Amino acid sequence: MRKTYLLLLLLTILAVHHSWSQTIRGKIVSNQNEPIPFVNIILEGTAIGTLSDENGTFEISGVDSGTYKLKFSSLGYISVQKTISLSDGEILEFEFILSRQLLDLQETVVSASRNPESIDEVPSSFTILSRKSLDEGTTITSNIIDILSHAVPGLGPSTGTSSNFGQTLRGRPLLVMIDGVPQSTPLRNGGVELRVLDPEMIDRVEVIKGATAVYGNGAAGGLVNYITRTPKNGDHFSAQTQISSGGSLSNIDNSVGSRISQLIQGREKKFDYMIGGVFEQTGEWKDAEGDVLPPTYGLGETDSYNAFLKMGYQVKDHQRLQLSYNYYTSEQKTNYGSEFGNYDLRLKTKAKLGPESGVPQGVRGNHNLNLNFSNQKAFLSSSYEADVYYQSVDNVFFYSPVFVGGGQSMISSDKKGLRFFINTPLLTSKKVSGDISYGFDLMNDITSQPLVDGRIWVPEMNMVNKAPFAQLKFNLWENLVLKGGLRAEKVDISVDDYSTLETLNTATGAIIPSFDVKGGNLDYTTFLFNSGLRYNKWKVFSPYISFSQGFSVADLGVMLRAARVNDIKDINTEAVVVNNYETGFLSEFSNLRLEGVIFMSTSELGTSGKFKDGIFEVLRAPETIYGFELVTEYAVSENLGFGLSYAFVEGKMDRNDDGDLKDTEDDYLGGERISPPKTAAFLRYSAFKERLSLRLQMTAIGRRERFEQNERGSYDTYKAPVEPYQLVDISAKFKANDKINLFMAVENLLNEDYFPARSQWFTQPSLYTKGKGAAFNIGLQFNW
Repeated sequence: MRKTYLLLLLLTILAVHHSWSQTIRGKIVSNQNEPIPFVNIILEGTAIGTLSDENGTFEISGVDSGTYKLKFSSLGYISVQKTISLSDGEILEFEFILSRQLLDLQETVVSASRNPESIDEVPSSFTILSRKSLDEGTTITSNIIDILSHAVPGLGPSTGTSSNFGQTLRGRPLLVMIDGVPQSTPLRNGGVELRVLDPEMIDRVEVIKGATAVYGNGAAGGLVNYITRTPKNGDHFSAQTQISSGGSLSNIDNSVGSRISQLIQGREKKFDYMIGGVFEQTGEWKDAEGDVLPPTYGLGETDSYNAFLKMGYQVKDHQRLQLSYNYYTSEQKTNYGSEFGNYDLRLKTKAKLGPESGVPQGVRGNHNLNLNFSNQKAFLSSSYEADVYYQSVDNVFFYSPVFVGGGQSMISSDKKGLRFFINTPLLTSKKVSGDISYGFDLMNDITSQPLVDGRIWVPEMNMVNKAPFAQLKFNLWENLVLKGGLRAEKVDISVDDYSTLETLNTATGAIIPSFDVKGGNLDYTTFLFNSGLRYNKWKVFSPYISFSQGFSVADLGVMLRAARVNDIKDINTEAVVVNNYETGFLSEFSNLRLEGVIFMSTSELGTSGKFKDGIFEVLRAPETIYGFELVTEYAVSENLGFGLSYAFVEGKMDRNDDGDLKDTEDDYLGGERISPPKTAAFLRYSAFKERLSLRLQMTAIGRRERFEQNERGSYDTYKAPVEPYQLVDISAKFKANDKINLFMAVENLLNEDYFPARSQWFTQPSLYTKGKGAAFNIGLQFNW
């Protein structure tokens, strides 16, 4: 009898094994019969899937018999589904062809949940800039701030400088990351976190709009994640060299600069690498009248360097070890100082020849070191990633007379962190499938703002952030996606006893005395929730709705440096929790794509500020921000396409905290938070079998008038009107052969004479500068 049981058990095991032994193999090629690497392949309604290798081949084993929909998706190609049937023991082999995507759409997004997902699984709004979009942008300008400003609805207008102060995302601060590693310094936000690497080192940019509970501190308005380059072909060695030069068209004297970049990549069996380097030296930047732009946050006469290294080792078929390092520096070495203008008289601030006080301003050095291990086939069919990282940056600001005897501050930040992320399938039936993503983030961030000469303006803030999280996702009946998650934030910040720095009241010239402040520990514990629902039955109308919370220790350094009390516990340092609500849709009709979203975010505390008698004060009143965004793209033919977007945002502060925003005491949020309406458009054309590519783009900033004049007959800082302006750029690229590309571009083609939005609402002479006039860029790219 015992032998019979053992025999039956053995037969059962063999039968189960037999029923799961079906295999799918294939090769994916383009219309030109070229293999397509790294295609995402998944069995719809299950958690089973894989990626094609560098030769376009793939294999999926362990599939139960039955009928499935096999989905193929890859950047730049149209996603398709193929219905297949598998019998017991069958090995299915075939070749599949993917067609090029006429619209510049993206099929996968990582930053929304930290796990690669197709766009129809994400119940929130986002923008992705592909490498193609970045190439088009860098043909015109190497300033990533300008590129993002044009491409991302909801992101404030570009300042045209190295600073993104006032360039919020839907009216709130954003979190900037490189490969998921935080670059922002929310403890002392200096507004310089967007220029942290050269765009040539970026494979794509993922922008998640609205507060996100997935990444924690600093993402109150959303996040910008720079995904760095990884080798994309199977060659043992390949390289790309790019040389370009540009200058002013309004006054070319001393304006010509140069740029060179070099990329090298290769694979050797299980090892791959990417090495990159960029050097750029700009000449004088000129406005539309041909005058040199002043140096405060300027990008003229600036030397920028970027060194990049990424090495990967395929331990096993589904296990990868990767080490990456990025170093970026950008310092302005100018021959000019500033000759202040006057906002009330509408006299622009100019540059005057002579040495600039202090040391060169800019990024003194941004170091990013990251070690990553990933396993795509672990316990219970899970996948996981583990990261250990180090990030260090020193951002040097302009010389300021606000310090007694003058001085120059810099934000110094050192981050060390560990991230562990796991994704485990829960259900794999045809009607219901799901997975859970969970993990733990640990980060130590030490941030301060000393002066270059050693005086301390903001003392060291030593933060330890511990955050476990979990995220559930269910696909119901192939059409409904339901998501929800929780993140627990435990933040401990220690500050030693310190003395505030003596400063000058810029309005009266009086000295603001120093205060001795007793330090201590600040502890924050909060739970952040998110949930979302998306319905995908119809391509022509795919609606979604979501709720997400964001968390920020709101620029603690500003509160510490402006303290007028003798104990840190008496400063209002309470953290900001943002509730973000949005609903939207995505529609696709053949070559037409439409997207719309309505959003609102609320917070019990705000972080707006105002200048009173020359002293900056932080306002902590409740805030409500709302708006909408519209995007459309249409491919007229394989050679012609265009796109248009519009973004509107508005916000108010409940000054008397009565829940009613219509009281006379309640204020509209200022320009440092709320951007004027923005319209962006592009026209793309190719000819001669795509050997010639042309792009015409426009960014239009609308009018915003919300504030009354003050008793002087002028406007308060941050609360001045913004007059509209329009910028037009044009670029062309010609593919001479398989190795040589030529390109040229004109920025501000119509030589618009304008003040950027920040210059208008800030009102202060230090930043009352005009925008960049017409400028050219011409270059050569050589692939070898």
